[in-house]
Amino acid sequence: MAKRASGGNISQALGLLSRRQIITIGIAIVASVLAGIFHFAEANSVLTFVVSGVALATLAALVGDATEQLGARLSPGATGVLQSALGNLPELFVGIFALRAGLVDVVQSALIGSILGNSVLVLGLAFLVGGLRHGEQKFSSDPPRMMVTLTLLAVAALAIPTLASLLHTPAQPHSEGLSIVCAVILLVVFLASIPISLAGGPVSLPEDPPGAVEVADGHIWPVWLTVAILVLAALGAAFVSEWFIAALEPTIAVLHLSQAFTGLVIVALAGNAVEHVVGIQLMASNKPDYAISVIMNSSLQIALFLVPVLVLLSLVLGGAYLTLVVPPLLLAALGLAAILGTIIIYDGKSTWLEGLALIGLYCIIAVSFWWG
Repeated sequence: MAKRASGGNISQALGLLSRRQIITIGIAIVASVLAGIFHFAEANSVLTFVVSGVALATLAALVGDATEQLGARLSPGATGVLQSALGNLPELFVGIFALRAGLVDVVQSALIGSILGNSVLVLGLAFLVGGLRHGEQKFSSDPPRMMVTLTLLAVAALAIPTLASLLHTPAQPHSEGLSIVCAVILLVVFLASIPISLAGGPVSLPEDPPGAVEVADGHIWPVWLTVAILVLAALGAAFVSEWFIAALEPTIAVLHLSQAFTGLVIVALAGNAVEHVVGIQLMASNKPDYAISVIMNSSLQIALFLVPVLVLLSLVLGGAYLTLVVPPLLLAALGLAAILGTIIIYDGKSTWLEGLALIGLYCIIAVSFWWG
């Protein structure tokens, strides 16, 4: 039974924080303050970039914890909708500041890198760890099938504008307009999935209880603490994202990295590195249904929600316009990942070797972007 703190008892409420959460809060505060000091003192760009990345990762974890706590008071379906709306706030802020800085390549590769990081690397690590510990693991295949179907739709929304441009079709001069149409369609599909999620349809877990969801640490925070941490973490992520992007270009120059590799691997993993651990831990605990839901929902939220939102926001941000015309290698990498993920998920079983195959694919994709 989860413990609840009485309304204004601050010490009791703070006592509900787990050791991991206290450490995460401490690291987030220290790293955020240092990132701000380094930014305004114009310190070494690489140092500022690394510290900002650590701050961003821990703040993203706190946003995830607070979102989970709000979800503990709601139905599983409503929790999924809430996670879609709030879970990607750090990535949203990074995308906004990168677009204002004109770093379109970084934004495109970071968005696709976030999808690949979850659906290929983290899923592969989860399968590998779970398989080595428990052997073949079985899970309900219906919810993941719906997720991979919607992911393939997102791949199509990127493929059509890209191919229209590469093949010099009559739509080529209208890539911005076509991207806007595709973005709107993705958002419509996302909004259409919300009632199904709220009703506990195909995107929710079959073993979910009809009432509230138990949080991972078994403690439910009071509402005021949940809202306070969520608001402060979101505000912190907004400031740190600006400092992170400000240090990005000098860091790329100093380390001789390409924008594509930086966005695909470094920026993408910085936004949800800490959160990635949760899915792997669930698989190691032999909870494959929950693990796959956490991992794949994260990718789906980015594909159906964050990508189209940034496309539409780029129209009013005053920086560079974001279109869905992406480099062919990025599109090929995403398409191959979606196809391999679909094949592996469809039978409702996972093995350590399938996990190793997914990790291998991610490494191949990452290395192919090392030179740009």
